[in-house]
Amino acid sequence: MANTHFDGTDTPTSGDLPAVGDALPDFTLVDTNLGEVSLADLKGKKVVLNIFPSVDTGICADSVRRFNEEASKLDDTAVLCVSKDLPFALGRFCGAEGLDNVTAASAFRSTFGEDYGLVLEGSPLKGLLARTVIVADEEGNITYTQLVDEIKTEPDYDAAIKALG
Repeated sequence: MANTHFDGTDTPTSGDLPAVGDALPDFTLVDTNLGEVSLADLKGKKVVLNIFPSVDTGICADSVRRFNEEASKLDDTAVLCVSKDLPFALGRFCGAEGLDNVTAASAFRSTFGEDYGLVLEGSPLKGLLARTVIVADEEGNITYTQLVDEIKTEPDYDAAIKALG
């Protein structure tokens, strides 16, 4: 079980994050058009998973904006912004913000959070996904992970981008 913090209080997750060097666990998520997006769809691309509790919070929204900006500079890289928000909310946010360099994907009907060990077990955010960034290379091998220490802080964008090589 991994651990993060919410307002300084220990907040465990449902399991352990996949480790650097491991293969990215398979997943199927729902995109903003209610279609499925899976790991198989990203074969041959570098992958950034920007995982967060809800796009309806300031820091989560900022992370989607920042990764959208970074994604515009990246070749052969898929950036997925993943939460348990409904696809409609993710689509509304990305559409209103003009964010089209990332793929917003909902884990609302999948075991993604459990498979990645990222479901928050405590705090008022219990049941949502922990703020995490996972980067994988073209072969699907994990090159970087960050479970933020405090949910109310942004991830280390520079380290994530650097891990893309």
